[in-house]
Amino acid sequence: MHLFFVSGAIGDQYLLSEDESKHCTRVLRLKPGDELRMTDGAGKLFQGILVDSDPKKARVEIHSMIREEPLHPWKLHIAMAPTKNIERFEWFLEKATEIGIDEITPLYCHHSERETLNMKRLEKVLITALKQSLRLWLPLLNPPVFFKPFVQQERIGQRFIAWCGAGETFPLYETCQKGKDTLVMIGPEGDFSAEEVALAKQQGYVPVSLGKNRLRTETAGIVACHTMNLINRMG
Repeated sequence: MHLFFVSGAIGDQYLLSEDESKHCTRVLRLKPGDELRMTDGAGKLFQGILVDSDPKKARVEIHSMIREEPLHPWKLHIAMAPTKNIERFEWFLEKATEIGIDEITPLYCHHSERETLNMKRLEKVLITALKQSLRLWLPLLNPPVFFKPFVQQERIGQRFIAWCGAGETFPLYETCQKGKDTLVMIGPEGDFSAEEVALAKQQGYVPVSLGKNRLRTETAGIVACHTMNLINRMG
């Protein structure tokens, strides 16, 4: 069954947004009496019946709600430089949501080639991926931030900076510990600068590698996301 996204207060009846209404009635061709499932992206699953198939404000009668607890006690946060080709960054958001991620921060770095983002569009990418993968928890997308103030913030958990430079690095899969909140920083196409890496190390970040091959920014983000999910599911 398809999953729809809802926001705001949910009562006995709910009007879907215009986008969701159009998808429900024009694309999926659902009719009054058909069952729907909806999520607010905060762990709640609503089940109801379509009672009005208006393509601009479809109305759903809610008959049950269950709440899903987070799947794990640890959280994965990836801070990544937006790619010059925004479609590659959107691809990362989509796939990371499908795999499992809790928080994402766009990170402006010394070698960044993009410093403007359409945050509303990026939120839509996350919501679409949430619905497609039938997840109930929408990842938190933070506002973009510059590298220095971000890395100087106090944080709990293990912190890594993925780097392709000549300095000493450790494989992420050998360095990370399961069951702990984890932050991984992924640099832009030109990688982090030596000064950025030095500052990160001063703040307790551990330089890590994501394999022997040279990876695109968005690929590195997916490798980090998959590695942390895999490590936390082993044993």
